[in-house]
Amino acid sequence: MKHSRVFIRVLALAAMWAALCVNGCSGGGGGGGASSSTNGGTSTETTASAILLASNDLGMHCMDREFSIFSILPPFNVVHAQILIQDNTGLPSLQNATTVDVFYSSLADPSGSINTTSSDKTDFWSYAADLFGQNISAGQGLTGLYMSGDDPQRRMLQPMTYEATYQWFAAFGIPITPLDDSHLTNTYPLLRISAYAQQATTSLCHLDIVVPVATETDCQNCHKTGGIAAESGDITWATDSDVEVQAKKNILKLHDFDQGTDLEAATPVLCAQCHYSAALDLSGGGPSGDQIGNPTFSRVMHQFHGDLTIGGNPVFPPNGSVDGTCYQCHPGKVTQCQRGAMKTAGLDCRNCHGTMASVGGETNLQAGGSIDGTNDGNPRRPWKDLPRCQSCHTGDAVDYLSGVNLVADNNWPFRLRQAYSTGDGSASPLLAVNKRFAENDNTLYRFSQGHGGVICQGCHGSTHAEWPNANANANDNIAAVQLQGYAGKIMNCTTCHKAGSLPRTTAGPHGLHNVNAAIWYDGGHEDAYESDPDNCRACHGLTLTGTPLARVPVARTFSVEDGTVSIAKGNLVSCNRCHEMPD
Repeated sequence: MKHSRVFIRVLALAAMWAALCVNGCSGGGGGGGASSSTNGGTSTETTASAILLASNDLGMHCMDREFSIFSILPPFNVVHAQILIQDNTGLPSLQNATTVDVFYSSLADPSGSINTTSSDKTDFWSYAADLFGQNISAGQGLTGLYMSGDDPQRRMLQPMTYEATYQWFAAFGIPITPLDDSHLTNTYPLLRISAYAQQATTSLCHLDIVVPVATETDCQNCHKTGGIAAESGDITWATDSDVEVQAKKNILKLHDFDQGTDLEAATPVLCAQCHYSAALDLSGGGPSGDQIGNPTFSRVMHQFHGDLTIGGNPVFPPNGSVDGTCYQCHPGKVTQCQRGAMKTAGLDCRNCHGTMASVGGETNLQAGGSIDGTNDGNPRRPWKDLPRCQSCHTGDAVDYLSGVNLVADNNWPFRLRQAYSTGDGSASPLLAVNKRFAENDNTLYRFSQGHGGVICQGCHGSTHAEWPNANANANDNIAAVQLQGYAGKIMNCTTCHKAGSLPRTTAGPHGLHNVNAAIWYDGGHEDAYESDPDNCRACHGLTLTGTPLARVPVARTFSVEDGTVSIAKGNLVSCNRCHEMPD
């Protein structure tokens, strides 16, 4: 097991997870849910006494298509879920492992594609011992988890584990692949997340979520024989018919030629054996063994390629198209790693992450650029010093970030279209003063919690795939439709609260008032405006004619004092839609 040192810490962690995954597995088959719709069908807005919120953590997970030559990433997906149950007043509260069990299971999507196994869809398990130092059975992930069809215990429901730190249930390391059971590619497979009361056989609720995975992370474009990185006469390039194998062999040949290594004779090679990757450091212990003294995997990849030129011209131009830069290696051209609300707004990877040289840490971070402030003035730490929501969502219509070198939206200056100042080679994330839309202090979006301890991704969707997906039929939208009846961020209070149980309030997430509630629109907001006009202007605009913060996500019809008012989907809510503007 020549590459086992990088995963020494994983062995203990995997054993712990395997033990945890055996416990709490008393749940039975599927049952009713909190929604009248499953598998992406249409639905009306519903309420329920039990509510499940869940998401994949990153919006896309990547894995190698083949593992015989070298490996960057194994099959390893992550799901987080939270369960809320209403009390007799309709107030929901988060549940833990003392009251509920939570499971994941395979589910057919609306096209009929279902993914129940992994062992027959990749050669990962032929090389897992050499690469990761773990003797795991076929179909078993690095943390002990399975897809249901590979589980030797034949459990249709795979248990998730409660993590008190985040108040969520987690499935950490699901070994799902992008091939369904017909061996057709589906990079957005569905899993059903189900919650059961302790020892119960009927589910309290369920939610159907995308657990995305792609093998589109490859190096073929440049490193296949005859490509721009494999045409020198100084090296005998590979001739394998499998172009992926060919490109991988050529990369090892090139590494050996340039660095004096002998990797070609040591296959399979784990890149993270020498170049630390936080994605594979499950215990968070930092560089160890052969990694010490070497640059991180992210740095050697992004900085080297970001600076690479041919004939004086950059191979990956800093201002080139995303298809010609990021998506040359990362899933994008086909798989669409980025496919949520940011994509719909016309943003791409560089609007948040900066150039390849920025991602590679070529320029040191500015003050406030590191996630916790401890790494300011140093190269960014991969997977940690990342863009933040507050860097573009800098406040509201009354109070927001402004200044030189900020790329503001032409119509709505409180929203920026770049998460860092123009000219900042480090792409250090901007920090908002008005924290209305900020993550928790020193915390990334995917770990942040807000309203009542609910994780941000529970209402907004996964990083890179924030609700809604512009494709109305996308699997990504199914969960949101099930929760509130339409695709989009979860903003209807009745998704979690019993209808009519809340007073008139602006104590919702981000200071939101009760949405689509008669208690507000039927004459109930006049006093609120008169007592604090700026509280209304924050979302409805300085002139009260509406902003995107007051955009109607689905067509609404209101009964008001003077009759009925209808507002079409996408329109902005302004005072004069129903009555004259206030003085």
